[in-house]
Amino acid sequence: MNKILKLTLILCLVCAIVAGILGVVNELTFDRIQEQQRIRTEKAYAAVLQSDGYEEVEFDKESFPTVDSINKCTNGAGYVVTTTFSGAQSKLTMAVGVDNEYKCTGISIISHAETAGLGANAASTSEIGVNWRAQFVGEDENVAITKAGGNIDALAGATITSRSVANATGTAIRAVEALG
Repeated sequence: MNKILKLTLILCLVCAIVAGILGVVNELTFDRIQEQQRIRTEKAYAAVLQSDGYEEVEFDKESFPTVDSINKCTNGAGYVVTTTFSGAQSKLTMAVGVDNEYKCTGISIISHAETAGLGANAASTSEIGVNWRAQFVGEDENVAITKAGGNIDALAGATITSRSVANATGTAIRAVEALG
C-alpha cells in the first residue's frame, strides 16, 4: 500500500512541475502568438479585398452562428467576413471578401488542421490551392461544389473540406446581404 501511495505522490509532483513549466511557457509566448495571428488575419483580409482599413460592423449573430465578424472596408469596396466552421478534420477559420454586389472577391484560409495533401490543399500556396481558391471569385450566395450543382470543382480527395468552404462562403455572403 505504501508503494502505491509513494508512486501516486511522485506522479502528482511530476504532473504539477510539468503543468507549471507549460504555464510559464504559455505566459512567455502568448503575446507573440497573438501578434502572429493578427498579422496572419491582416494578410488574409488584404488578400481577399484591398482596403486602407476595416471597421467591424454589428450583425445578427444568432442567424449566422459560424460568422465571427463582418468588417466594412473603409474605402467602400465591400466587406471582409471572418468565419469559423467544421471541415473534414477540424475547424477552419477563413476570410471571405464580399463586394457591394454581393459577389465573392476571394477567400483566404487563416487557420486549419486538415489532412496534408488533401484538405490542406485548400489553404496551400501551391498552384493547386491558388487555382482552387480562385474559383470562388465572382460567385454569389449560391456557391456550391459541382456535386451539389455548383461551379466549384472539389479538391481531389477532399470533398468534405471543399463543401464546407463553399457553404461557409455562401453563408458569409448572405450575412453581408442581411446587413441591408
